[in-house]
Amino acid sequence: MSSVEPAIYSIVIPFYNEQENVSSLYVKITEVMDQVGDPYEMVFVDDGSTDDTYKVLQDIYENDRRVNLVRLRRNFGQTAALKAGFDHARGEIIISMDGDLQHDPEEIPLFLEKIGEGYDIVSGWRVHRSDAWLTRQLPSFIANRLMARLSRVPLHDFGTTFKAYRREVLSEIQLYGELHRFIPALASWRGARVAEVPIKNTLRKNGKSKYGLGRTLRVFLDLLSVKFLLDYSTRPLHFFGLYGLLGAGTGMAISLVLLFKKIFSGEAIMVQHGPLVLLGIVLFVSGIQFISLGLLGEILSRTYYESQRKSIYAVREIKTRRAEASGAPERDSGSRRP
Repeated sequence: MSSVEPAIYSIVIPFYNEQENVSSLYVKITEVMDQVGDPYEMVFVDDGSTDDTYKVLQDIYENDRRVNLVRLRRNFGQTAALKAGFDHARGEIIISMDGDLQHDPEEIPLFLEKIGEGYDIVSGWRVHRSDAWLTRQLPSFIANRLMARLSRVPLHDFGTTFKAYRREVLSEIQLYGELHRFIPALASWRGARVAEVPIKNTLRKNGKSKYGLGRTLRVFLDLLSVKFLLDYSTRPLHFFGLYGLLGAGTGMAISLVLLFKKIFSGEAIMVQHGPLVLLGIVLFVSGIQFISLGLLGEILSRTYYESQRKSIYAVREIKTRRAEASGAPERDSGSRRP
């Protein structure tokens, strides 16, 4: 394959201290993709490895013109490494995988078949997991159920990196934190069609896992961010204002009741209802602060979208006869890639 021949598929894989797995994974990918038959490229990202991972990758690069190699200055994490790979990928369809051989390249055609049915994202589903139940499977089960409910995207397995994307879908999404696992949810919000295919989950044979409970906690925090981005990124006042009105209204109601008792019953409010007075004041002030925070969020939201000329909607296709009506040659500005 010529180095200038356009690739239809890009295989993006981040590596971090995977020197024992690189060569085997590369061989398996080339065997599968050569059978697929269409032009493809591989984008390997070294995420600041401290072993000989980069040396092995460099040897592969020197002998295969289909390989593109990105080396990060330090270990930035999986999301950043994937983003680097996506930015350097040139294929119409981008397939991401882990570099630890727990994803089987022979299952790539399953993803391509689903993409061919018209889906924009195809996510792997590890139906039968082989990792530790308490530290991996249980936290993953809880997290996946929460993600599916909050994002309203009915996936069973958000956590796997094994996914296929149409290039234009990824170009609309910014990644940071641990957000790579939330790409289906973020893309679905913009109208992308998401499907799921069952995949195998084999035990790691070489190297050491980089996952742990600490990472699970970070995922839960990112889940809160994603929920807010999906539902309130363009209307933050609807979120903060609701709680602000509730707090301020409750505080005002308490104050009015106490004022009524003071005027008509002559009660010593501070003596008899001191804690309630304090609660009313705190609720009212907190409510005003929440409303103010929502207003500031509205201003920041408008600044963000307007300064970067970001659209609050996503167009799948445009059909128009405007050029035809004006006598100019018609231009198809919205046809989708196959």
